[in-house]
Formats: sequence, C-alpha cells, structure tokens
Amino acid sequence: MANHLTSETSPYLLQHADNPVDWYPWNAESLRLAREQDKPILLSIGYSACHWCHVMAHESFEDAEVAALMNAHFINIKVDREERPDLDQIYQAAHYMLTQRSGGWPLTMFLSPDGTPFFGGTYFPKWNSHNLPAFPDVLRHIATVYQEHRDELTAQNRELLAVLARSAGQLGQPADVLHDAPLKAASTQLAETFDHEHGGFGDAPKFPHPVELDFLLRHSRLAGDAHAEHMVLHTLEQMAHGGIYDQLGGGFCRYSVDGYWNIPHFEKMLYDNGLLLALYCDAWQQSGNPLFAHVVEETAGWVQREMTTANGGFCSSLDADSEHEEGKFYVWQRDEVLDLLTPEEFAVVAPHFGLDLAPNFEQLAWHLHVSVPLSRIAVSHHLNPDSAGDLLASARSKLFAAREQRVRPGRDDKVLSSWNGLMITGMARAARVMQRRDWLHAAQRAMDFLRATMWRDGRLLAAYRGGKAHLNAYLDDYAALLQAALELMQAEFRAVDLEFAIQLADALLAGFEDKEDGGFFFTSHDHEALIQRPRSGQDNAVPSGNGIAAWALQRLAAITGKQE
Repeated sequence: MANHLTSETSPYLLQHADNPVDWYPWNAESLRLAREQDKPILLSIGYSACHWCHVMAHESFEDAEVAALMNAHFINIKVDREERPDLDQIYQAAHYMLTQRSGGWPLTMFLSPDGTPFFGGTYFPKWNSHNLPAFPDVLRHIATVYQEHRDELTAQNRELLAVLARSAGQLGQPADVLHDAPLKAASTQLAETFDHEHGGFGDAPKFPHPVELDFLLRHSRLAGDAHAEHMVLHTLEQMAHGGIYDQLGGGFCRYSVDGYWNIPHFEKMLYDNGLLLALYCDAWQQSGNPLFAHVVEETAGWVQREMTTANGGFCSSLDADSEHEEGKFYVWQRDEVLDLLTPEEFAVVAPHFGLDLAPNFEQLAWHLHVSVPLSRIAVSHHLNPDSAGDLLASARSKLFAAREQRVRPGRDDKVLSSWNGLMITGMARAARVMQRRDWLHAAQRAMDFLRATMWRDGRLLAAYRGGKAHLNAYLDDYAALLQAALELMQAEFRAVDLEFAIQLADALLAGFEDKEDGGFFFTSHDHEALIQRPRSGQDNAVPSGNGIAAWALQRLAAITGKQE
C-alpha cells in the first residue's frame, strides 16, 4: 500500500512512496499525530542522488519486518534535505551535539513529539556491520528508552535546546576599522592543510572546496601571494585530470573517496558545478591555462545537455547509482574499450587514462583519469602533438557514444532557486569571459523561468517540479538569485534583471534582516516555527547566504545608489 508521500513532488520522497514504512512528509499533520499518539518521531533526511540513502532504503525501508517495527513504535517522517535545508541544518547540528561526530546522509534522528532530538546517527545497516549496530536493534532500544526513561529524555532535551539557542549564529562585535589580517590568516590556515602533491586540502575523503579556492584566487591578486595562487591552480589542474571530473562528458562529482581525486562518489550536484564553472573561468583568466578553458567548455556543455529542463530551469543532481550499482554508468572494462577503438587510438588512450594499470575501481573495473600526460605519450609513440590529440579526441567521442547507450543514473529534476542562482552565475560568467552567446542565453532563460514561476506576490518560492512551485524560500535562495541577476547584467544588461534584483533585495531585507544584531537569518520572519532559527556566516559546500548577501547588496547599492 502507498504511504503518505504519494502527493509529494520531490523525486527523493517519491522514491519512498511505495515503501512498507508508513512515511509522512514533514507537516503539521505528522507532528500532530506524534503528539496525539505520544510516539517519538523517526526523522530520515536524505536526497535523491545519495548512494548510502539508497543502500539504507533497500536494506531497511523496503523490508517488511523492519517497516513493521518502525510503524509500531514511531511516526516516520521523510525529508528531502534539498527542499528543507532549514531542517537539515538544525538536525545536523543536533546530531553533532549528541554524538560529537560529523553527520551526513542519510541522517537518522529520533525526536520527541515536540521536535527535540534525543538520539541520532546517519546510515544504520540492517545487520551488525561497519562497526554499526543493526537498525532493528536500534529501533527496539529507542522505543524502550522512550517509554521507560522519559524524565531523563526531558532533561536532556532542555539542555540540548539551550545549547542550540546559544549556537544559533552568535555574532561578534563589528570592527572599528576593516583590515586585511583575517584574509592573511585564512590564507595561512588553508596553506597548513594544503596537499602539495595532489592539491586540495586534507586527505580522503577529499572535497573540491570551491569557496576556499575562490577566496585564495582573489587573495593572490590582492596581496601578490604567489603561494595562494599556486594552491588554487595546482588543485584545479589535479582535479581536472582526476576521476572526480568526468573525462568523457564533463562535470564534477561531489567528492573523491581517495586523497588524489581518482575515485569519486559518483553523484553530480548542480551547486558544485555552478561554483566550479565560475572558478575555472576565473582561473583561466588569471593563468591562461588551456586546460581550464577546456573544463569550462565541457562542463557548460554537460549542463546544457543533461541538466536543463524543457522550460529552461536547471536540475538538482544526477545519482551516483544506476541499476542499483554505484558508478556503473561511468566505469569500464578494458576489453570493452579495446573493442570500441582502433589499435592506434587504444595505444594512446590506455596509458593516458590508466587502462594499462591494474583496475582502480573496487579491483574490478577502470574509472578514467589522466594517468600520463598526452604530451609524454606523443613523445614515447613518436607522434606529433596534433596527431596524438586527434587520436584521443576520436577515442573519447567513441567511448562517450557507447556510454550513452547504457542505463543512465537517475536525475533529480526539481528546480531549486538557490542552486539555480549558483549555476546562472557560473554560466553567465563563462559566457561573458569566453564570448559564448549560447551559454548566456541558457543563463537568461533559467532566470526568466525562475522569475515567472517562483516569484509570487513579492516573495520567492524555493522549489519547482511537475508544474508546482512551493515552499517558503530561504536566505540562500534570495541571495544566490540576487548575485545571479548582477552577473547576468554584467554579461548583457537587461532592464528586467535590474528590476528583479531590486525586488529580491527589498524582499531579502524585509524578510530576513536581523535589525538588532545585523546579518540575516536563514529562514524568513514568517517561517514555520522550529526548535531553532538558524543563522550562519560560515561557508560550507555552498557559500554562506550571509556572505553572498553582503557581497551582492553592496554591489547593488553601488549600481543603484540605494544606500539601504
């Protein structure tokens, strides 16, 4: 029997609509049921492209016995973290406070009926494995604790709510004079974790960190900091050669599971690629490295080919999995490549993409990355560079065409205002710098669609799919679209973009500003009351909404003369 997710628009929620679990969306009804039945809430937060979300779903949420335990003891609520980043922020923070470990997805939290969490984790296996307890055992234990230790939970909940309140974006005192010491300190701190061999920061798993790289690139120009420039350019080059970048189709995966960019977690997210598109464009301007221009062209092409809806909006993500296997769409068998290519092509492709080495994906298959530079292969094979380049291009074309015949990863085709803002900025920047009218048209078309569909009665909506725009927009939605409107105007002035920018800025100030302490809350003043009202100035995988707003509002003030 279908559960209560069948009328939702989120592809992630719809993936769970026929689970035997009696799932509810997060809404007033599900919260009321928890209070009336005095049941704890099992809150599961994930997203469509998430590999471990799929694993937990197949192991537990599709299993009748596990579902029976969940239905007997809990009100079960499914949340798409991309639609409800407010809930995700709050409960990821609570997870850290409860466990002293970083969170992730799927996020599995157990809440009192008032929404206060008292226990949590991320992925739980159905059986004892990965040094994790079996999910059915967790369910039984939590149900017992809730029934037998209510006083202790109530006391813990009070303490947790107090800590959450104290941590909700406390601001420091404004400086009397602005100076560059924080910029130098940030550059120094990043240098301390920089991987001098492979680029990037820290070890596995390794994330692109486009926000930090963007800062370093600008700082290198401002301060004449050659090492800051090296950190950026070396990282971008290593990423472009690695398996985190799709060597056949363009676009970047979310992160690398190793420390040298070769084997990714295969999901592709719109926000990563919007930020990286702008960053590679800026790096090409600064360095003139043709590799960066190549990445920009292929990534913009991937966005147009695979991530654009019929109405011009940009889709949210591509799954890591296809046919229930992570990476299956992207990896190769060597014999498969041999059959597709001529001997001359294979002689170039094999060393270039590491096919002459042992399998690098689970010791069973090859995931393409640049193992040997083409220039070195040309020398060793007595080819001129143009001939080697032609052979590689021909081989890539054949491999791409063959891959297109495979079963594709699932696509989450919902349109999010904030992530579309980041991609519009990237496409508009690339269009202006590289003189590409088609990219500019794609960016303008997306903005026109969002303005026509997501802007209602002077306020913005957060998500669109299947003809339905819904959900109160967040700070990031307003700020990212304001930034995108400014970037579009720099590429080509349109009065409609200036008008929309002013409307967005006015609504942002009216709906989110903290008039007492400055800055902006993540949720609007009339948003649903939750256990915390988040506010952050810290960049994560995407830039802080406060950071984007400060930059964009300052720029809009300079353009319009509107000092407010």
